[in-house]
Order: sequence, then C-alpha cells, then structure tokens
Amino acid sequence: MATAKKAPAKKAAAKKVAPAKAPAKKAAPAKKAAPAKKAAPATKAPAKKAAAKKPATKRTPNAAFMKAMTPSPQLAAIVGSAPLPRTDVTKKVWEYIKKNKLQDATQKRVIVADAKLKEIFGKPRADMFEMTKMINSHLK
Repeated sequence: MATAKKAPAKKAAAKKVAPAKAPAKKAAPAKKAAPAKKAAPATKAPAKKAAAKKPATKRTPNAAFMKAMTPSPQLAAIVGSAPLPRTDVTKKVWEYIKKNKLQDATQKRVIVADAKLKEIFGKPRADMFEMTKMINSHLK
C-alpha cells in the first residue's frame, strides 16, 4: 500500500511545475522629463435622463401599395372588377385559394392552380412568393 500512496503524490507534484518565465527587461533611462501639465478641475458630468418611450402609434401604409388599381379580366374573375389596392387584391386571392383548398397539403408554400388561377399564373403550380409578382402583372 505504500506504493499506491506515492504514485498520486508524484502526479500532484508534476502538475505544480510552472513554466519558466522570460527574464524581465530593464527599463530604458528617461531622456528628459517634460513639465507636468496642470490637471483640470474635476467636474461631475450631468446625469443622463432616461429615454422617454414613444407611445405606440399605428403605422401608416405606403401610398404606392394603397393606390387603387384596376385588375385584368382574368384577375377580375377572382377579385371583382372594381379598382382595389394591391394589398386587398392579394388578400382576396388568398381567400379564394383557402376557400377552394388550392394549397398543396405537404408544401403549404405551393399553390395548385385551378382553371381561373392558371390564367393568372401561366403554369399549374406556383410558389406563394412568386404569386404576388404574377398578380401584379395583371394590375393596371
């Protein structure tokens, strides 16, 4: 048992060994001492006021999106022939898609076009991100 106690002691001693340090450099002698400047009198900085939070205001929509635009005859079959802003046209197209269950069941981003939407999209399936671009081409 005496040998079992000595082995941990040797490991502990080995861990305590510090790496060798480089010798310190001597400071170079000062050439010429410059006259000391007078310190400015200490003044307290004014306390910063807490930033006042602005009350929540309703965001105003961009005028370009709210301009009423006339839909093409193909788009009018879905949203109606009255001039509407682009935002309302997109909302009505989404209502039509959800009402007729035209979203792909596995990929919700993909819209499967029926006869009316195929005239607008120009293809049988469209991604929801490209849908807005295709709808905008049918607005004047």
